[in-house]
Amino acid sequence: LVAIALQLGATFVARSFSGDKTQLVPLIAAAIRHKGASFIDVISPCIAFNNHAGSTKSFDYVREHNDAVNRLDVLVGREPISVDYAPGTVQVVEQHDGSRLALRKLDADYDPHDRLGAMTFLQKHAAKGQIVTGLLYVDPDAEDLHTHLDTVETPLNAMDEQALCPGSAVLDKINASLR
Repeated sequence: LVAIALQLGATFVARSFSGDKTQLVPLIAAAIRHKGASFIDVISPCIAFNNHAGSTKSFDYVREHNDAVNRLDVLVGREPISVDYAPGTVQVVEQHDGSRLALRKLDADYDPHDRLGAMTFLQKHAAKGQIVTGLLYVDPDAEDLHTHLDTVETPLNAMDEQALCPGSAVLDKINASLR
C-alpha cells in the first residue's frame, strides 16, 4: 500500500505497527499537520477474524456449525501485542494466529525526502521479508488541495450567479488553456 501511495503522489507516506505507539502516535500527529496528501499504513493484528484452517472462529467453521437463530458473536479478548525496538533494527513479532512479521524500523539517518529512494528501500527490504516502518517519504513543501487548485475562499453555495457562471469569454479562456 505504501508503494502505491508513493507512486500516486502522496506527499506524506508512512507505515507503522499498532503495537509500537512510540512510533505510531507521532506519525499520526505529523500526518494530520501535513498540508499535502497523507497516507499511513498501520499494521494491526485482527482478533476478530482468525480465518484460517483449524480455527473455530473462521468463516467456514462458523457457517458449518451455526445453529443459532440470530447473528450474535463474541469476540474473545487477546493480550495486546506491543514492541519497542531501536531505529535500524529488525523485530520479529508473532501474531495471535502464530504468523510472524519481521518489522524493520528505519535508521535514524534515513532521508525521507527522496521518493525514488523510498521506493527502492521498500523493495530491497521486502525482498528480505522485512516490513519497513517509519516515515518513508515526506515533501515538506507540499500544498494543500485548496492552494494547489487555487480554489476560492467563499463556499460555492454562498456565491452569486455572476461568480458561478462568469460567461462564455471566461469559459473560452479556460478551454484554450487546456489545449
